[in-house]
Amino acid sequence: MEDHDTGAGASAVGMSGASPTQSAGPPAGRFSRHAGAHARHADQRHTGQGKADHQGEQPKGKTRKRRKRRRGRKVFARDENGAAPPSAPVAISASQAQGTPARSEPSPPIQAPPRPPHQELPVFAALDLGTNNCRLLVAVPARHGQFRVIDAFSRIVRLGEGLTASGRLGQAAMDRAVEALKVCGEKLRNRKIRKARLIATEACRSAANGLEFLDRVEREAGLKLEIIDRQTEARLAVSGCGSLVERDTQGVVLFDIGGGSSEIALIDLTGRRSPRLANHIVSWTSLPVGVVSLAERFGGRTVTRETFAAMVDDVAARLKVFDGRDRLAHVLASPNFHLLGTSGTVTTLAGVHLDLERYDRRRVDGLWMDRNSVDRMIERLIGWDFQQRCANPCIGADRADLVLAGCAILEAIRGVWPSERLRVADRGLREGILSELMADDGVWRDGGRRA
Repeated sequence: MEDHDTGAGASAVGMSGASPTQSAGPPAGRFSRHAGAHARHADQRHTGQGKADHQGEQPKGKTRKRRKRRRGRKVFARDENGAAPPSAPVAISASQAQGTPARSEPSPPIQAPPRPPHQELPVFAALDLGTNNCRLLVAVPARHGQFRVIDAFSRIVRLGEGLTASGRLGQAAMDRAVEALKVCGEKLRNRKIRKARLIATEACRSAANGLEFLDRVEREAGLKLEIIDRQTEARLAVSGCGSLVERDTQGVVLFDIGGGSSEIALIDLTGRRSPRLANHIVSWTSLPVGVVSLAERFGGRTVTRETFAAMVDDVAARLKVFDGRDRLAHVLASPNFHLLGTSGTVTTLAGVHLDLERYDRRRVDGLWMDRNSVDRMIERLIGWDFQQRCANPCIGADRADLVLAGCAILEAIRGVWPSERLRVADRGLREGILSELMADDGVWRDGGRRA
């Protein structure tokens, strides 16, 4: 089950298309003591050679020679700087090794590898294991305050499935998560990582066997995850969305609707603005309810209007006791106040709003939706049955039973902080982690090339 969020499968954000191929070697990397060395092979592409073979008569011997040369050539994946991975072997014939060309045919030319860059950019990684998704981003710093994604992974694992009823992580859910984390571990071990932060959120926070599960992750996937508290989760979500808050903005309510919890941060920008958006948080809360937990309590497959209203009321009651909810009262009526949503709920709404035939992060991330557009999309989804939601390419079977629970949380938020505009962010915790890692490391002070 692949997740469309935040770069999963999207070459537009720089994700590598090559998959790692295991080879023999000693354990490597600090992420696991069990990891072997890996090389990634690029797919060979058609060059038009076959077409040329059919145009006109050619001696059979010449055709055979060409085919032998092509079979002997090996192509290896190159990293973002154009250099082949150091573990990739070099294909060379026995005759070339002895320094004499083969008598039957001339040796194919050996292309010299490209020069390595003067100084390689440091690589940073962020992993977020949530209640519903497992997500990884690997990136290098770009110009100040920005970075370039060089690898990504996202998969819906539903780690929190059944957690509301049992208070424990289920065996099947843990198995799914471990398999996804093994993929993440391989990706991390295939690169020289300067710094990484690997986090787990609400499912592991609240489950009675959360720590036991993380011990298993360390044994089997070779990754040591930290469980972050809700305040840290809210701050990281804000840090990941800084570039989507424009200079003339006076106030923002940023919300991250997760699988097991929903983080909300009130951001006051009426004073002097700091480079770090998180420095302007004046109040925050973390609701112990998300799309998975709400759908499990009220039902996600068949959602009537009455059921939907009950879900909205449940979340609204939780927001009513949030003491800091009025900290942005002085800017709510301003045209420079808006909502900023970072979650699968709002990205799904945006995809449906744009009537996309296939989810496209480039069109969704940063999209503005006005009040009427959000109303129409929620009303449209309430009117669809489960099969219609499954059939929509921006929802699919993996989200069809969760999307209305997310819409109910969004409606409760809009009821407390009404706004004419909602900005959609296909980014969040991982981007926040990367931003903080790079800022703390100082790479942006000298162009990203700190040794």
